[in-house]
Amino acid sequence: MDISLLTAALSGALVALLLTLFGGGGSVLATPLLLYVVGVRDPHVAIGTSAAAVAVNAAVGLLAQAKAGRVKWPCALTFGAPGLVGSLLGAHLAKAVNGQHLLVWFALAMAAVGLSMFRAPGSPGDPDVQIDPAKAMRLVPVGAATGLAAGFFGIGGGFLIAPGLMAATGMTLANAAASSLVSVTMFGAATSLSYAASGLVDGRLFLALIAGGAAGVAIGAKLAPRLAARALLARRLFAVMIVATAGYVAWCALGGA
Repeated sequence: MDISLLTAALSGALVALLLTLFGGGGSVLATPLLLYVVGVRDPHVAIGTSAAAVAVNAAVGLLAQAKAGRVKWPCALTFGAPGLVGSLLGAHLAKAVNGQHLLVWFALAMAAVGLSMFRAPGSPGDPDVQIDPAKAMRLVPVGAATGLAAGFFGIGGGFLIAPGLMAATGMTLANAAASSLVSVTMFGAATSLSYAASGLVDGRLFLALIAGGAAGVAIGAKLAPRLAARALLARRLFAVMIVATAGYVAWCALGGA
């Protein structure tokens, strides 16, 4: 077996495991793993390929959350539609940026993801939230800005989407996490299609990431109950790992390695 496919499958398993255990933030590790573990040389290919895998993983998660009735579809689609336009624009802009410069910006986004994960959950929110004109007016600009960032950095954007949904609508964290998968799927698909149109998605590595991801989800589902009692501590340790990885990405991009 090609060693790059094996390491891509293992990387996909790790990302899916972390996503299952911690939710938003896990997908941001996909690009560094492709670059520094799998050995992808072009940062644009790493971003495009990881975005495709993130979109598929999010879609699978969305199906499960939809069946459980946790997705607030009107709010999610009002947020996601303008974000889809933003993600296409962001991906177009990113492809025009030098790969190493883009990695510096990506490292800053990673650091922001990690730091955001140190926060403890806020108020429980309203489980029966409904869309109205006032909420829609808040959701549209936040969705567009989040999509732009997700497309530019090639990340799912879940760490931005869930808080944005909660702030704009007052929904619960559980509903926001589930509803965010609508946008993560849309943004990841748009970003990866934009990169694929430019020949910047590696199909073999994409399939390996997805195959490994299936195993990661299964393992994460078994481990999640054991972490429930120490969820906040585990989440913060994971955040430290993300921030440290961001530092390494920036160091490499700036010529340290």
